[in-house]
Amino acid sequence: MQSPCPQPRRIRVNLRAQDPISEAGLASHLRPRPEVLLVEREGEEASDVVVVAVETVDDDVLQALRQIQRNGTARGVLVTSRMDEQQLVSAAECGFIGVVRRSDATPDRLVQVITAVARGEGHVPADLLGPLLQRVGRLQGEVLQPRGLNLTGLSRREIEVLQFVAEGLGTADIARKMAYSERTVKNVLQAVMTRLNLRNRSHAVAYALRQGLI
Repeated sequence: MQSPCPQPRRIRVNLRAQDPISEAGLASHLRPRPEVLLVEREGEEASDVVVVAVETVDDDVLQALRQIQRNGTARGVLVTSRMDEQQLVSAAECGFIGVVRRSDATPDRLVQVITAVARGEGHVPADLLGPLLQRVGRLQGEVLQPRGLNLTGLSRREIEVLQFVAEGLGTADIARKMAYSERTVKNVLQAVMTRLNLRNRSHAVAYALRQGLI
């Protein structure tokens, strides 16, 4: 008789809000969900994700986010009514890599973002993603490229290999175009995927596209 499959560990979530009504509303959304386990504030160090609900990201909120980052290792999700590009960057610098607008904060969306953040993946509203990537592209083009640098630490050779992969070329074709051996091309790809924790070639191409490299 086969033993039952072990249930996945629930994500431990600590809630914060600027007012008790918002905190109670978040708790009512998340408490019934089997994917997460709400922990008390005193158990902050044991939480996997901290969810903070605010109206907007002002200086006082950023100070509170930095304090949360200093006090524990949990990743952060920010639920906010208003946020612009600069505030998004400031929140990310505080370790809050998941952002949900209050108007979009359904139980399903909250759990989706919390799960992604617990895995180390970021999540931002679509209307902020474009301006953020444009800002990254400007930084890359105006500041780093003239110095032979880039945001990812990828070499020019690694970027060229990813560009060819994005065009649909196989290893043999890339090797011919770059005058490398197939083993060298495979090693370059493997090094990139290992260093950036990418699953496969498609994931590597998607990453390069998001970074504005191709």
